[in-house]
Amino acid sequence: MNPPSSPKPRRDLGQLRRLLGYTKPYRAGLVVAIIATLVSSGFGLLFPQVIGRLIDASFLKIGSADTGPLDRTVRLLIGVFALQALFSAIQSYLLSRLGEGVVADLRRTVYAHLLTLSPRFFEARKTGEITSRLTSDISTVQGVVSNALVQIFSQTLTLVGTVIILFLTNWQLALLMLSIVPVVVLAAVFFGRQLRKVSKEFQDRVADANARAEEAIGGVRVVQSFTAEPIESRHYSDLIGASFAVALRRARIRATFNPVVFFAMFSAIAIVLWFGGRLVIAGALTPGQLVSFLVYTFSVAAAVGSFSGLFSQFQEALGASSRIFELLDEQSELKEASRPLKLQNVQGQVTLEHVSFGYGDRGLVLQDVSLGAKPGEVVALVGPSGAGKSTLISLIPRFYDPTSGRILLDGSDIRELTLRDLRANIALVPQETQLFSGSIAENIRYGKPQASDTEVVEAAQAANAHEFISSFPEGYKTVVGERGVKLSGGQRQRVAIARALLKNPRILILDEATSSLDSESESLVQEALERLMQGRTTFVIAHRLSTIRGADRIVVLDGGEIVQQGSHAELLMAGGLYKNLYELQFADSIATRIPG
Repeated sequence: MNPPSSPKPRRDLGQLRRLLGYTKPYRAGLVVAIIATLVSSGFGLLFPQVIGRLIDASFLKIGSADTGPLDRTVRLLIGVFALQALFSAIQSYLLSRLGEGVVADLRRTVYAHLLTLSPRFFEARKTGEITSRLTSDISTVQGVVSNALVQIFSQTLTLVGTVIILFLTNWQLALLMLSIVPVVVLAAVFFGRQLRKVSKEFQDRVADANARAEEAIGGVRVVQSFTAEPIESRHYSDLIGASFAVALRRARIRATFNPVVFFAMFSAIAIVLWFGGRLVIAGALTPGQLVSFLVYTFSVAAAVGSFSGLFSQFQEALGASSRIFELLDEQSELKEASRPLKLQNVQGQVTLEHVSFGYGDRGLVLQDVSLGAKPGEVVALVGPSGAGKSTLISLIPRFYDPTSGRILLDGSDIRELTLRDLRANIALVPQETQLFSGSIAENIRYGKPQASDTEVVEAAQAANAHEFISSFPEGYKTVVGERGVKLSGGQRQRVAIARALLKNPRILILDEATSSLDSESESLVQEALERLMQGRTTFVIAHRLSTIRGADRIVVLDGGEIVQQGSHAELLMAGGLYKNLYELQFADSIATRIPG
């Protein structure tokens, strides 16, 4: 009974095919590059023959005045070099274009796929690790999909052609020279496997360091406020030190492998020179033939060494590509319906039916929640920290799916809708506004890229943002910086409201949109929010209960369950948790106004 074959070679081959599939849009250029490489390699095979003729045409005719053979041989040699240089230039450009194109396409594909994954995926991974795969890992595979692929054809032609010529010249010398090949192949396999493992580990260590740096840079104000610069520097230094240690291991493998191959190849050349010299002395070879044979031997050695280097390069690239394909193989748990329903004339009625939800092993955060919001109704969600408010509103745009129960939009289960259709009718204004590092106008247009300048200005006016935007020297072209850092909290919120207004959604979600603002900013933002909520089904999470007294319905959550709901007045009359929270905030507000 034959032992089962290892799936690893098949997996590697499949992974390589998948990687090379990204060359498809560039196949025409690749074919031309291969042809140019083959022609260039063919001229390379002529070079030793011309050298041999040069030796025999000149050095064997010492004292002769006839330089015609020498002149013709040199002209032929220059012609061979010129043609080889031309085709090499064509090959080099086309391969560079191929490599850069494949890398750009691969980055686009990975990035576009990342954006389709659910928030749960990003919660389990660090941003720096993901960006490391987008940058350094993809760069590592660039050489394989461009240069290495054609080098295989080139070196194969060189090796096969050279071996044939060598056997035609002298079969004994050819066998002697080829005795080196098994040694090099075994060394390549042994060292290549180690190199692949270490290269993947190196990429992992670099990704860890990038992730730590990303966190520290993103939270630099916290780092500096706690004077934690030495701590972060030490953490990053330790991670870089770990990657450096792995890099040294990789360098040791390479440093051992290359001399082994070098010694084997040049030992074979020395033996060929010794044995060939004896044949010249015996008259079995001319000096020119021996020189040609030696040059061909160098070509074989170079081809075998090149294959060894290509094998190592493939091993490194396969290690990096496995990390890339891990991302591409990630599937969002939010499955799209095979035959989605079409949304038409959305009214904005939202219904939660016996919804429960939990984050992995943390238990249920929501338990059997049933709730309805009529079109145009404002529903406020209140409760102590950890009650499940943010989780509930995260289920409406389907950032997560309920563990049990269902959510309906105008009577249709949102899982039967496409995510694009569902979210096109929902706008979110969070507590921590996320702006992007473009201009103010670009941020407002984010939900409606085709909006005119007039529409942008009207949205900003309705959001109480036009005045402060106009005060900037560049107006709507003002760049807000990364995460909108150049704007104040209130200004960022008003830009976010303008963005939501321009999108014109049927459903609006406000997640403590005014909790971190000063009184003046809160007043302007609250006024803008009231305009935004008009005619839209709105869910509001409010930290300050005074801001939601006008809500059509207030839903009180505690421990993941609805414990009360009604109007502000009804809930105060009923007593219970809402009244306790309201009186506690009212007492705190009075206390802050009384001087100590």
